[in-house]
Amino acid sequence: MTGILRYPIIEEIHPAPSTLEAFKLFRNDPYCFFLDSGMDPHKLGRYSFMGSDPFIVLSSRQKRCVITRGTEETHVDASPFDVLGSLIEEYRIESSSSPVPFVGGGVGYLSYDLCHFIERLPVTVVDDLQLPECYFAFYDVVLAYDHLEGKTYIISTGFPELVEEERMVRAGNRVNEMKSRLTGDGNSEAGTMITAGPAAAGLTGGFTHEGYVSAVEKARQYIIAGDIFEVNISQRFEAELTIVPYDLYQRLRRINPAPFASYLGFDDVAIVSASPERFIRLKGDHVETRPIKGTRPRDRDPERDQALARELLNSPKDRAENIMIVDLERNDLGRVCRYGTVRVTELAILEVFPTVFHLTSTVEGRLRKGKNAVDLLKATFPGGSITGAPKVRSMEIIDELEPTRRSVYTGSIGYMGFDGNLDLNIVIRTFIIKDGKAYFQVGGAVVYDSDPEEEYQETLDKARALINALNIRAEGGD
Repeated sequence: MTGILRYPIIEEIHPAPSTLEAFKLFRNDPYCFFLDSGMDPHKLGRYSFMGSDPFIVLSSRQKRCVITRGTEETHVDASPFDVLGSLIEEYRIESSSSPVPFVGGGVGYLSYDLCHFIERLPVTVVDDLQLPECYFAFYDVVLAYDHLEGKTYIISTGFPELVEEERMVRAGNRVNEMKSRLTGDGNSEAGTMITAGPAAAGLTGGFTHEGYVSAVEKARQYIIAGDIFEVNISQRFEAELTIVPYDLYQRLRRINPAPFASYLGFDDVAIVSASPERFIRLKGDHVETRPIKGTRPRDRDPERDQALARELLNSPKDRAENIMIVDLERNDLGRVCRYGTVRVTELAILEVFPTVFHLTSTVEGRLRKGKNAVDLLKATFPGGSITGAPKVRSMEIIDELEPTRRSVYTGSIGYMGFDGNLDLNIVIRTFIIKDGKAYFQVGGAVVYDSDPEEEYQETLDKARALINALNIRAEGGD
């Protein structure tokens, strides 16, 4: 990069369509994305972003990275984390005066299986989905919503042009194209009718009931033997999908709005997510992670509902699960944050969602000088809340006890900005859609005093919104 400071063009538009109305214009475009904060604009759900038609796409499997620029493909054998970092640096931009935290950059996912670039781990389970492990598209124009202020912005960086005058001309043209698209008479579409009938045929699980209970008990034996303190064990379900993926997203959004929800319509895969959990955010040098540990189902009866909330808050087991992961996250952040800046700002607070209660903590820090977003990812990925403690041994046990590779599940979805900022979720409460099938996975933390039957039930509690979105009954082993 030259010494020239690059800035995006940012233009507020008003009146603006709602997020759902606007995304109708993008939903059939190549590599469309919708980072959708569906609740709580005062805290976690302030911003939403959408776009399509990227100028670069990065996909990887193992060390083979494919960078696509238009019709040109480049193959690189390298860590996808490093390739991500090099692309961010190539198109570096300044955003200190931006009213929103994302002004353009990469949007996509990091699969859980990228853990093999962080630690030496066994690879013994089948990778049946065969999806890219890192899949990011890079966008030069973004539509951004500030739900707290009620403002909407079109933002363009003008990339891939790098000559400054040409970049600024392209940025202006791209802003005008977006405005025309949002306001053009020919762009209005009738609202999509989402029927109440089944969205899928049948639901089967990778574990039988007995198989999952047995896996939890094996995990407990590792705890008793002193290998670990806690490990996250999950089970996967699948169904034949009978509606288009974005219709499934709209169903899930109505049932279970979430602060870190997202829809990705990428080549060969669609991701439909209602994640409640932030993995990691970097804004300037400020770092934040918000691990979730501790769950109770909601109840339609108000008194029973409140009793379940109190039970979770007063549960020594759930609080211990949460604190163990907080300690792990403090240690991870300490690898790249300035000494003395890592602190717990919220500990095991109750958060309320449409189908469950959760205990959530917040750990913050200040990134050390000379460290960047990729350094932060290498120090923290994958999240401790979906692995266990100690993290490496927990991941070895996950590989042993779960029958398939996790793929996108418990990885991260979100953005990595050209300005160095990032915000990524933990991929839970999420459908992976490939070749007409919808896959989703649910799990929970196993500790010494876990009851295997209760752990099995907790996974079903977490799956409730996803099963309701499919509107079908479970069949087969589960």
